[in-house]
Amino acid sequence: MKGISTFIFFLFLTTTMCAQTAGITLAGTVTDTKNELIRLATVRLVNTKDSTTIKETLTNDNGKFRLNGIGEGAYRLIVTTVGQKQNNPVLLTVDSTHQDMLLPPLVLQPAKNIDLSGVTVTARRPLIEQQIDKTIVNVDAMISSATSNTLEVLEKTPGITIGVNNDINLNGQGALVLIDGRQTYMSGQDLAAYLKSLPGSVLDKIELMDNPPARYDAAGNAIINIRLKKNRMAGFTGNISMGYSPGRYARLNDAVNLNYNRKKLNLFANIGFNKEQNYTSDLYDRKFYTAEGTLNSVVSLSNNQQYNNQGANINLGLDYAVTPKTTYGVVLNFNDGKRNGWFSAAGNNYNKNDQLMGVSASNNTGGDNRRNGSINLSVVHKLNEKGRELSGDINYLHYKTDGNQLLENFIFQPDGALNGATKFQYLLPSFINIYTAKADYMHPFKNKAKLEAGIKSSIVDNDNVVDYFDRMLEIPVIDYSRSNHFKYHENINALYINGQKNWQRWGVQSGLRIENTNLRGNQLGNGVAGDSSFSKNYTGVFPSMYFSYKLDSAGNNTLNLLAVKRINRPNYQLLNPFVFFRDQYSYSAGNPMLNPQYQYRLELKYTHKQLFRTALSFNRFTNVIFQTTQAVDSIFITRPQNIAMGYMILLNSGLSLAPAKWWNLNLDILLSHMGLNGKAYTENLVTNVYVARINLLNQLRFNNGWSADFGGYYASRDLNGQAVTSGMVRVNAAVQKKVWKDKASIRLSADDIFHSWVYHNKSVGVKQAQYLQITETDTQRLGLAFTWRFGKSTFARKSRHNDNASDEEKGRVE
Repeated sequence: MKGISTFIFFLFLTTTMCAQTAGITLAGTVTDTKNELIRLATVRLVNTKDSTTIKETLTNDNGKFRLNGIGEGAYRLIVTTVGQKQNNPVLLTVDSTHQDMLLPPLVLQPAKNIDLSGVTVTARRPLIEQQIDKTIVNVDAMISSATSNTLEVLEKTPGITIGVNNDINLNGQGALVLIDGRQTYMSGQDLAAYLKSLPGSVLDKIELMDNPPARYDAAGNAIINIRLKKNRMAGFTGNISMGYSPGRYARLNDAVNLNYNRKKLNLFANIGFNKEQNYTSDLYDRKFYTAEGTLNSVVSLSNNQQYNNQGANINLGLDYAVTPKTTYGVVLNFNDGKRNGWFSAAGNNYNKNDQLMGVSASNNTGGDNRRNGSINLSVVHKLNEKGRELSGDINYLHYKTDGNQLLENFIFQPDGALNGATKFQYLLPSFINIYTAKADYMHPFKNKAKLEAGIKSSIVDNDNVVDYFDRMLEIPVIDYSRSNHFKYHENINALYINGQKNWQRWGVQSGLRIENTNLRGNQLGNGVAGDSSFSKNYTGVFPSMYFSYKLDSAGNNTLNLLAVKRINRPNYQLLNPFVFFRDQYSYSAGNPMLNPQYQYRLELKYTHKQLFRTALSFNRFTNVIFQTTQAVDSIFITRPQNIAMGYMILLNSGLSLAPAKWWNLNLDILLSHMGLNGKAYTENLVTNVYVARINLLNQLRFNNGWSADFGGYYASRDLNGQAVTSGMVRVNAAVQKKVWKDKASIRLSADDIFHSWVYHNKSVGVKQAQYLQITETDTQRLGLAFTWRFGKSTFARKSRHNDNASDEEKGRVE
């Protein structure tokens, strides 16, 4: 407690040290020719030598702006806003003789109302933008986004990797995925199915935070925040996108984005439709050994799966500014999906002399229907004009899934004679209800200091049923010994405080988040199986500390040092002890004894403008959650375990430059050394692996509306569970032609051109067993898309509510 008290004292100290030198401050007011104050005008301070932006801000509700920490030099001050002409740049010279500068009012000349049906937009956002606490990926700058779903857009995003089991990582770390700042409480296959139902055209940008501050949940080693499109221009605007992507099978991704903004009211809608047919092919070669290490038997498996997905997503919302200081928001989301397909498995069993001992075959048909809905209510109230703000929101999410699987298994003698058969059916209904409430307070101080604090509470109730029916007879008979009814309840209560203080070159931010977790699980009994339950209660303290230093007065070169602690809680299905059947040689189960995994991170980062960034970090993990495999006779049973510890040394570098006016290049290189030290059942699991990931994207801009993207991604050998994955590479390309006075575009894309994204896995540390696995899916595809932007806007000015206060609600339902 003494250490925590010292930390909290330092936290408040950093927010109240306001008597220090703040550097030169530039302030002013922006008005129009009628002397009306202009809100949300963009004010940029530009270096006269190389035209780089030094500082940038927006005017507040009173048309005022303030730029702090300006170093010596010659600058131009540029003001822009919709509906007004850009001002004539104001020339400024700052030296040691200047104190804080208050400029006379900057008056902008009016522009005529603009009809988007005839406007030509030439500006283009870059693919990647670097900010102090996050990296922003502008999705529209990725040509192939119109032919992709959201999961595929993430896979093409620098720094993000999607595993063979659809686990999502950012810079080598497990990531928490948010949609518009709110958690989905999904993971694994359910999260993948949801992201596939969102066409890439409904996305505005993706925010990547590998070191999120204290106001975000401590769960997840990193955060990926997906922002949906929301237009703020007055009037009625929208865009339509239609994408067709054939591989071995076809895929559709269609989207409509609508926005209506008038005075105090802003209405928006995102409507998406996705239809996909895909396949997965798995080849296994499993070897089993005696206790002495000699070969005992071999099983060769061929698994093939083909499935169809169809999903629709509707996102409706409004922001209403009741007063200039208070804005209310409502967001409704409806997500509906259907999935069906078949799965076949064929296996040959050989003895140690390579003689065929038996043949097996399995057929599995089924699918599921998914109906999800959520509502978010939010309010933001500005307490004064200096930035004091109080915000809050409440959320309710309801997920319902009905699954159905019919499985047939046959065992044959080597001569083909039937030796045995089973036929059974799984009925898989599940229900999840999620309730969250959150409040945040922000208090800026003078001289670039700020204090944030907040509280949050969440409740998750999960009801998961697996009913097993024997179908060998004409009338199905339920088998209670193989059925399961699992209920899970989780309550997390959190509070945080975060302080920030900046000087002319130095900056410090310190945060503390405390989370109390209460959970209980109950596997209900029936006439055959007994009842079992577990409960856990624990409280975690998660400090974070950031230091920054500008190596030059303009802030073009900066150093950052940080230290954070994070938690990774097991998702709900990982805690369910029920054993689930995949094929005759593969079962999976959960583990109710799992404990949360903790991460401790220390990082040093250097950034040069928007051009270059590199970060070296050391990460230590305790109670590592790891999928382990146990061989029982000829059956592989996979279940999660807590491995003692792990570590990762990570060097992450990125380069964004323009070798020519028509050529932008983005290069990201990740190098890491990972290690595990623990036990998987009775086997020592001491594994070390060096990993390299390289992502290259060239963006080419030509005349007459033509543009193209060309790039590739390389992933070296990696550690995935108790398997080492060999290196893989994929190459992508896309071309675009703008038409109809740049209101529309036609896009053609090619993904995984050489179909080289194929997984080759080799097992590590499985007792008396070894396996090789090859997995491929329908990653080689062409794509054709059409996009059209329409609407009419008068560019009326109004106060805007950027994001509701719900900043992190969606991560661990499976």
